[in-house]
Amino acid sequence: MPTQVILLERIEHLGNMGDVVNVKPGYARNYLLPQSKALRATKDNLAYFDAQRKVLEAENEKRKKEAGGRAGKLEGTTVAIIRQASEGGQLYGSVTARDIAEELSAATGEKVERGMVELNSNFKTIGLFPVTVRLHPEVKVEVTVNVARSKDEAAVQEKTGRALVAEAGGIVQVREEPAEEEVLDEGASANDQQATDAESEEEKAAG
Repeated sequence: MPTQVILLERIEHLGNMGDVVNVKPGYARNYLLPQSKALRATKDNLAYFDAQRKVLEAENEKRKKEAGGRAGKLEGTTVAIIRQASEGGQLYGSVTARDIAEELSAATGEKVERGMVELNSNFKTIGLFPVTVRLHPEVKVEVTVNVARSKDEAAVQEKTGRALVAEAGGIVQVREEPAEEEVLDEGASANDQQATDAESEEEKAAG
């Protein structure tokens, strides 16, 4: 049976602040409620929201404006992440949302948290990958993650827009956008998988 909640911020594919929507119980219990993104749609909570609506909207607008200012420093940023990999480009490990957040924070001086990085699964090959960073429910930017084996290779990849792999004893340029199954790590961390499940719940609830 669906759970009815009041949204305290805009949730993509679900609704805007103040909307009363039906979602799956697990999505409400594991994500919306503990993250303070919604309240259960009880009589008392509906009255509370109506009384506090102007204050909540003003606070949201302030956060949105601040996020917009930060967006200018992040939009279009390319960050290089150096990892060990085989000659064929397969990483010995993976690049996670946390790795990307840390590199972006270091490169721009803006605090980027792991939860802001929209990454369904970890990257497990070298290459250039577009990644969305959501600074606020209504503000998002796109950055490029340049995964390479060295700073020199990262510079070449950024210049050419293509990953470098060894083939037949020589370095060749491969396709610019590797197939998804070659890029994403099925063994993503528990936190990444939980984020994926939450997004799936969100899409199903909205659909």
